[in-house]
Amino acid sequence: MAAARDQAFLAIEDVVKDFGGVKAVNHVSLDIAKGEIFALLGSSGCGKTTLLRMLAGFETPSAGRIVLNGMDLAGMEPYSCPINMMFQSYALFPHLTVWDNIAFGLKREGMPREQIAQRVEAMLKLVQLGTYAKRKPHQLSGGQQQRVALARSLAKRPQLLLLDEPLGALDKKLREETQIELVNIIRDVGVTCVMVTHDQEEAMTMATRIAVMSEGRILQVGAPHEIYETPATRFVADFIGNVNLMDGTLSVDEADHCVIACADCQHYVGHGITGTPGMAVSVAIRPEKMMLSRDAPAEPYNRTEGTVKALSYFGSFTVYHLGLASGAGLKVSLNNSQRHRDDEINTGDKVWAHWSQSAHVVLTQ
Repeated sequence: MAAARDQAFLAIEDVVKDFGGVKAVNHVSLDIAKGEIFALLGSSGCGKTTLLRMLAGFETPSAGRIVLNGMDLAGMEPYSCPINMMFQSYALFPHLTVWDNIAFGLKREGMPREQIAQRVEAMLKLVQLGTYAKRKPHQLSGGQQQRVALARSLAKRPQLLLLDEPLGALDKKLREETQIELVNIIRDVGVTCVMVTHDQEEAMTMATRIAVMSEGRILQVGAPHEIYETPATRFVADFIGNVNLMDGTLSVDEADHCVIACADCQHYVGHGITGTPGMAVSVAIRPEKMMLSRDAPAEPYNRTEGTVKALSYFGSFTVYHLGLASGAGLKVSLNNSQRHRDDEINTGDKVWAHWSQSAHVVLTQ
């Protein structure tokens, strides 16, 4: 749930960033609660990094304002703000040890030596790198370097932690292992965090809430399950995970159901949409919410026949790529709960894809 504006720990109020007539960030407003891990998600050029840089103080908004815990950040120098940013490259000093990298910002602040030592030791314990304190960055793995950068960012006890593609430099397996570890560390400290990523899985795994951005605007804000299960637009549905999108026409719209005619099937949806019969809509169905059978289901709705053009085996599940009569494609994902299926479906087979009346999301934009 979004925080009320007068209670928001971080309030981004109608912020614009204009570069020579091009709005990289276009009237963005967000309220972020204390202790949240909030993700800005979008493809390259969507404005998410520009927005993060404005939060960090590296860019000045062309319009609007940013308020952190009641303090307007306009005009403040980055070093004077209670904010720290961890960069994708980690930006560790190669000639300094792990201990000295973490201590660097504290020394610049003029903190007494004993307090620096206590703070650094606490950070090393937090990120479980106590035995690596005397090593240089090149003697660490990518995941260990990432934790050193996080410890350095947290050492100054910022009110707001900014993460720029925090796991982008790690390989896929290590990235997956580090996601939960990173979230646990941030939650243990209790710091409010805004992260930028183009990786959907990373955002879904780590964030309390997600804002999906495109062309400088926020298209949807919500918890990961809300963004995935009830996308607000075609772009969000298509950007988050795999989805089948079918264009059609609303033919029936009642309070408890609607019917949408598409090229390859009739969709019966278990709720109305308060639309106008004849209006153009799109239907989004996730591949894992569909089933396959050899025989045609008895119900005339929510089914379509196709030919298996290809299949992709991912271990825990298999994706079947169907070709439909209209020439459109359809993806169906089935869990591999058994080592061998009694009735294996192979390339070239004719099958029926079918789904429940609650599987759809109807999109009008």
